[in-house]
Amino acid sequence: EFEELLEVEKLRASVVSPHNRLLAFILSQDVLSRIENVILGIVLSLSRGEAPVLAFHSRSHWLNVRFHSNIGLHMGSDTAVNIVRSDCPSSIGRFASTLKVLSTVYKLVQSNTYATKRDIYYNDTQLFGSQRTVDSVVDDISCMLKIPRRSLHVLATSKGLISGDLCYQEEDGTKMNCKSSLTAVSVSSNVYGIKNIVSSAKFILIVEKDATFQRLLDDEFGSKTSPCIMITGKGVPDINSRLMVRKLWDTLHIPILALVDADPHGICLFSPFSSMSFEAQSLTVPSVMWLGLLPSDIERLRVPKDALVPFSKKDESKLSSLLKRPYVSLQPAWEKEMELLQKWKQKAEIQCLTSIAADFLTRVYLPNKLRYGGWI
Repeated sequence: EFEELLEVEKLRASVVSPHNRLLAFILSQDVLSRIENVILGIVLSLSRGEAPVLAFHSRSHWLNVRFHSNIGLHMGSDTAVNIVRSDCPSSIGRFASTLKVLSTVYKLVQSNTYATKRDIYYNDTQLFGSQRTVDSVVDDISCMLKIPRRSLHVLATSKGLISGDLCYQEEDGTKMNCKSSLTAVSVSSNVYGIKNIVSSAKFILIVEKDATFQRLLDDEFGSKTSPCIMITGKGVPDINSRLMVRKLWDTLHIPILALVDADPHGICLFSPFSSMSFEAQSLTVPSVMWLGLLPSDIERLRVPKDALVPFSKKDESKLSSLLKRPYVSLQPAWEKEMELLQKWKQKAEIQCLTSIAADFLTRVYLPNKLRYGGWI
């Protein structure tokens, strides 16, 4: 089954990659022109005695999302638009923050220098109020200008880890070797600059939790199975972890498998790897497969009842929201698994497998899943 999967991934990547490469980089002059057009619009509004507004595609409405089997999730061309007004008390702060970040981005692109989102926040902590404001404004600007964040010259700090059959070179020439079986390498903060990727891996395993990732390292999982690459975003994955997965998929054309908790929040982690942002095609891996922990596995393996956790009201709300997302009906196998959770109103962490045996995850569960094609 794995050999067939490899062929499918190579074919799928050949369809998606050319378009993705066109999206990944936009000329600096084009970025500057788009920012100048925004400022010109503000000046024209003021000259007419009108209050300036800023408009960008909404990133929070799932009805704005389209699903394509080769691309994954992406923003539709007819998406709803958010308006930030300069004459409204509730949005004037957002308007000012957006202009401040636009000014910073303009200077960065003009001088061909880079800054992290943290750097931007410390430029004016009083205006922004929190790091979260800067993070959100940068995303809004990316949507407004229809430009990937990398082309804005704004970098995000990495929190992810990667390990396995992988060597590559950073943009500054540093050579990275991820092959140590007991330690992991931090995901690069400049994924676009990575080159000379060398790997014999047969698949990439996305691991939700750092604790599970460390357990796989401790048990030397990567050296006991087929050559693979393991990556974790330590919970909700940061943009660099997502970019790294996409970069490896584009380069190696191998299957991507996900190991997450059998709960609404674990399932929701598929969405960041199929991101709902303007640059979704730079972040999306359309063929991420759910390796585990599947709700149906809980039943099949007869996991003890006391190892399961009852749903909270938040869990019920999250799952209901997930099932209403427009792309879910196009993935009937996923939908069926989610409906099992909805029926039981219980969830399970990957760690619950230790209730069967201490090393069940790495000795039995994952090897059998990989051998017999136990993914959806």
